[in-house]
Parts: sequence; structure tokens; C-alpha cells
Amino acid sequence: MRTSSRRGRGRRTASNALVAAVAVVTGTALLTGCGGGDGEGAGADGGRQIKLRIATFGSFGYDNATGAKLYAEYEKSHPGIKIEESNVADGQKYWDTLKLRLSRDSGLADIQALEVGYIAEATGPAMADKWADLGKTGGADLGAFLDWKVRQATTGDGKVIGLGTDIGPMAICYNKDLFAQAKLPTERSEVARLWAGDWAKFIAAGETYKKNAPAGTAFHDSASGLFNAVIASEPVQYANTKGELDYENSPGVKKAWDTAVAAAQGELTARLRQFDEKGTWNAAFKNSRFATVACPSWMTGIIKEQAGPENQGKWDIAAPPVAGNWGGSFLAVPKSGKHVKEAAELAAWLTAPAQHAKVFGVNGNIPSSKDTLASPTVQDAKLPYFGDTPVGKIYSQAAAGITPAPISRWDGQVKTFLTDNGILDIEQRGTDPAKAWENVRKLVTDKIDR
Repeated sequence: MRTSSRRGRGRRTASNALVAAVAVVTGTALLTGCGGGDGEGAGADGGRQIKLRIATFGSFGYDNATGAKLYAEYEKSHPGIKIEESNVADGQKYWDTLKLRLSRDSGLADIQALEVGYIAEATGPAMADKWADLGKTGGADLGAFLDWKVRQATTGDGKVIGLGTDIGPMAICYNKDLFAQAKLPTERSEVARLWAGDWAKFIAAGETYKKNAPAGTAFHDSASGLFNAVIASEPVQYANTKGELDYENSPGVKKAWDTAVAAAQGELTARLRQFDEKGTWNAAFKNSRFATVACPSWMTGIIKEQAGPENQGKWDIAAPPVAGNWGGSFLAVPKSGKHVKEAAELAAWLTAPAQHAKVFGVNGNIPSSKDTLASPTVQDAKLPYFGDTPVGKIYSQAAAGITPAPISRWDGQVKTFLTDNGILDIEQRGTDPAKAWENVRKLVTDKIDR
């Protein structure tokens, strides 16, 4: 996950469908680790058993119910370990709660997932010392990861605080049935040609769809989702080359904003908020309310989960207008935990190339390990839900075009303000774009201490 969440997962996000936990976690806490003693007890053989809690957001694909069953596999080979996952859909709320608990060194899980939009803050001066150095603890092979993925999780003094899970190379997923009804091509190479090289062509394709749209449907799911897709394809996003927040002067933010506003005001979207707590966005997949969704690799698992078996074979994947990376996450280990060594070892195992391949095979999350990304397992992969679509080739080709943009410690928050308090107001309430922009500027001024 990502994956921005994965609203951010964003993807993930980072970045999503609720992943079934290994054990049912009750209560309203967004993160595990509150109460319940010290996570130790008696194992089945009467020996000491350690309970390791892992907190995630979105769809990481580790769980035993719908994922790659990695927890069960690890527990079998480590009989003294019991794993319990807590998962939430909203990446921003997850991060806000995590920051609060880090400040108190209380209520933390043994392993905490981190979305790429917040990694600069996690590695910054205020938080860097809160994490175990996974370059020295747990036995991870840092050389197995994409170099830029390791750099993103490295502090100023060289400590690696997170191990890469996935990256978020982007495509466009589209509903073939709705495209056919709207008299648009349905073969993926022809679909990709509709918008190749330019997000403005994507808007034009939406206008064409609108002319013959099946009743009750829209071309795209969400203007804020479109904003995230466009910004993900830009070399300059929220930060300048020095890693300083400079969203107001960013050509990438301007292009993403203008494209999303055009979609909202042109009534090309279903006016949905991605990952909303009421499940309206999720239900819209099942009910075929929109024809396209910006589709970082982790989104394929969400489509499968939410569109359901009755829609299997209806969705396909085409190349995006411009290559980009939306989301991608890390696993980190709070230094204040009682089982840091064991947690670091589990994090290293979950993010090793072999496990990356297993998660991809089940969930479609594109791995951040170099050898796995280049392996036939990924290159030749297809996901049964998407039929004969060459999912591996589409996303590995997109991954090859990724050049990570500079990240500031405030990127995640600013993105949330721009989408949830800016674009969403335009889309759902008809707010004037100039007014919505000023509202975002005020929020940044009031909420972010630069």
C-alpha cells in the first residue's frame, strides 16, 4: 500500500479497502497497542509466546483472510510468535493518531506502517529518534530494495527507519462494459491512445463518454483522486528541490488542480470521496457508477475486493496519460516497543523479495525490491480478476519511468487540505475554485508550523 493514503495507498498507500485482521480487533482505536498487557503469554507448548502487533492502513496484502497468508506462514515457522493486525481505511486519520502516540511513546504497535507522503516527517528531526534503525536491527538486506526507496526512509544521520513494502506505479483502470455502452473503444491499447501523453486528453475522453454515458454513471470516480493521479506524474509536487514546502509555486500542483477542477466543473466525476467511512465509494465499484479510476498498482486489490465477483472480467487496465508513482509504504518499528528485535525481524521478513512476490501474486502490490520487480513472477503476471490483462508488464513498465519527486515533511497534510478541503468542496458543494484555493491556503497557514 500504499498505497498517499493510500488515500494518501495510497498506497499506498497508500491507501483503502479494509484488510481483514488476523485476529478481530475490537474497540474504536485506530492503532493497536493500547492496553492488553505486554503482549506476552503462554504458547501452545507451554513456552513463552510473544504477541506482535502490526498497524496498517489500506491493503497491504499480508493477512490470512484475503491476502497472501504471510502471518500464518511466519507463525508456523516461529511458534513463539503470534501476530495481530489492526487496519484502518483512512490514512490521514491513521497518521494523526500515530503522531500523537509517538509524542507520548504510548499505545504504539510493534510495527507501524508509514505512507510515503509522511516519510519525510517521520525521518525529520522531531521523529527520527523514535524509530529503530532497521539497517542494524532485524537483518534486512537493504541492497535488495530500490535505491531511492531506501533513501526516502533514511534520516539525516544515516539511520534507516523504514523498510519498503510497495511502490505505486500508475495506470488507468476502466470498466469495459461502460466504455462499450458509451461508444468508446474497449481494447486496452486503443483506450490508452485516447489520452496518451496528456491529462487534457483524459478530460477530453471524459467529455466524449459523457455524451453517451449510461444512465446514472460518470466517467471518473473522484476529482480529488484525479488530482492525486496528476500530481503523482509530475516531477515537482509539493516541495522544491531543497525539500522545502512550496506548493503555491509548484507547476505540478497547478496542473493537478486545474485538471481536477475541469473534471469537477465539467460534471465528469461521480462526486465521490475516495475511502469515505460510509463506504459510498466502495459501493460505487459494485454498482458500476463510474467508468474509470486512477489506478496505482495497489488499487487493483481494492477493485477486486469492492467490485466483487459479479463484476469479474469487466475491468481492464490501460497505460496512463503520463507515468507516475502514487503511494507506496514502509514498515517501521518504534524504538520504545517491548519487542523491538522480534518486530524488526518480522518487518524484514515481510518486506523481503520472496514475500514481495507472494503479495504481488495475490494483491497486485508492485514490490519495491529490485530483483522481484524484474523477475518473471512480476513481469509475466496476470491477476485472475482482470482476465488476460498483462498486469505485470503494464505496471513494471510504468515503474521503470518513475523519477521520485522531492518530498517535504508536510506533503501528506497539504495533499489532504488540497483534496478534502479544496477539490472536494468544488466537486460536492460547487465552491468557487478561487475561494476553495484560499481556504486551502488558510488551512496551511493555520495548521502547519513552518
